[in-house]
Amino acid sequence: MALKTYHGGCHCGAVKYEVDLDLSKGTGKCNCSICTKTRNWSARAEPDPSGFRLVSSKDSLTDYQFNTHQGHHVFCKTCGIHSYGYGDIKEAGGAYVAIQVACLDDATPEELLSGPVRYMDGRHDNWWNEPKETRHL
Repeated sequence: MALKTYHGGCHCGAVKYEVDLDLSKGTGKCNCSICTKTRNWSARAEPDPSGFRLVSSKDSLTDYQFNTHQGHHVFCKTCGIHSYGYGDIKEAGGAYVAIQVACLDDATPEELLSGPVRYMDGRHDNWWNEPKETRHL
């Protein structure tokens, strides 16, 4: 597979974006407190955050930050769906835009499953290692 432009957004349609992804490179699931609660399954915009383009107005979004305030967990003000997030976390590889792959409108199940799923132990700031248990993620 190669880099492809996908379209996605929230449930009510107020948040819309397009993003360049190569899903065959894989997706990720993390066990940190917010990722566990939101059942995060994400992929990073390629080749860097410039691969993400917000099509709708930022006025439809609200931002939640916690702990070190390095990550922006944005979500739709109307329907509450968290369709992407962004930030700059050195321990997790630097600047990023992470797309919730379940919010991609035009990705097929085959594309979503085309690459490996990488598990990250964010709960213990051990980002580059898989947690002992992943079945619940």
